[in-house]
Amino acid sequence: MNPPYLNSGLPQPLPAPDGLDAAFWQGLTDEKILLQSCCDCNKWQWGPEWICHHCHSEALTFTEVAPEGIIYSYERVWHPVHPALKDQGPYLIVLVEIPIADHVRLVGNLLGDPHQDVIIGSQVQAVFEHHETEQHPFTLLQWQTIN
Repeated sequence: MNPPYLNSGLPQPLPAPDGLDAAFWQGLTDEKILLQSCCDCNKWQWGPEWICHHCHSEALTFTEVAPEGIIYSYERVWHPVHPALKDQGPYLIVLVEIPIADHVRLVGNLLGDPHQDVIIGSQVQAVFEHHETEQHPFTLLQWQTIN
């Protein structure tokens, strides 16, 4: 296992207390991206909700999508946003669009050189960063460009 991209000491991501996004987090542990889709109108949405944003149906499920997308936007972070990151910077955060899922967008870090040129529209693939030694093991969704 590679070392984590960001310093340790950050708050752990956990499923929402109501369990609405638990399937997403379990999917990451299984190295899959599971996004919410509507069984009635076949539309996708993110973040998870109890009803479809499009047709208001309650018939929603989590469906696997290919672990790839395109960079929609990005930010090169120079200043720490949390005390655990005080010695780390810069790093890249990307907003990745998933075209096959109605263009929903997911956030993650862009791995590699933090000074790299980032081109909007570049193809990226998912990298699943497992944190198995934590009190509550979790997996983060990171991204890397496809060469």
